[in-house]
Amino acid sequence: MRIEVLGCSGGVGPGLRTTTLLVDGTLLIDAGTGVGDLSAEAMRRIRRVVLTHAHLDHVCGLAFMVDNLFGLIDAPIEVLARAETLDALRQHLFNWALWPDFTQIPSAEQPMLRMTACQPGQRLPGLAPLGLSCFEVCHTVPALGYALTGPKLTFAFTGDTGSCPQLWPALNALPRLDILMVDVAFPDADAELGALARHYTPQSLSRDLSMLRHRPQLLLTHHKPGCEPQLLRDCATALEGWQLRHVQRGDVIDI
Repeated sequence: MRIEVLGCSGGVGPGLRTTTLLVDGTLLIDAGTGVGDLSAEAMRRIRRVVLTHAHLDHVCGLAFMVDNLFGLIDAPIEVLARAETLDALRQHLFNWALWPDFTQIPSAEQPMLRMTACQPGQRLPGLAPLGLSCFEVCHTVPALGYALTGPKLTFAFTGDTGSCPQLWPALNALPRLDILMVDVAFPDADAELGALARHYTPQSLSRDLSMLRHRPQLLLTHHKPGCEPQLLRDCATALEGWQLRHVQRGDVIDI
């Protein structure tokens, strides 16, 4: 199983794309601006999209992708997310005011998008032999993280989250955890902003990692543009002793 990082930034800019992970070419975890680098043929292969939450930097690519695929696919793309996330998409994005409602066109019986609600702790349809499940995280809106169990490794992705008492028991319940891709958006000097926006800083992540029974490699993601140099320094100090890597667009993770 192969995870391609199409986007991992907490904002946009030259060379930066927002959160988008492509699993084996057919499953998207989040659909940020990274979707825009896919060819039409690559988009046609995507059959399922799982969303962590409804914020624009994680869903805007879905709107453009489904528009590009109009008339090119003969079965709906399945979108899985929390019920609150799907409600936000229906009310604020696919609502005919901001974007066409692709859950109703070309017809309600055969739409471009089909939305399916899921809840923390649920096992989801994945890509055999890949196991896919979701868990609770704590952001400013209802949100989920996802765990993928492949032939070789178990990978978990928190999406956007700050300190979260529900997160660590869910990760500890996994039989194994080899790679944890976790949000570290702000440097320690912006700890107050990080707490308000519910994103980790290096120090707050370091404190919470003490609750984790596993010892995974850390893939640090969602850095806010302009903060990267300070984040690298802060993470080197706060997360000393952990095997870590700052995720870059174009990275490939084999599980």
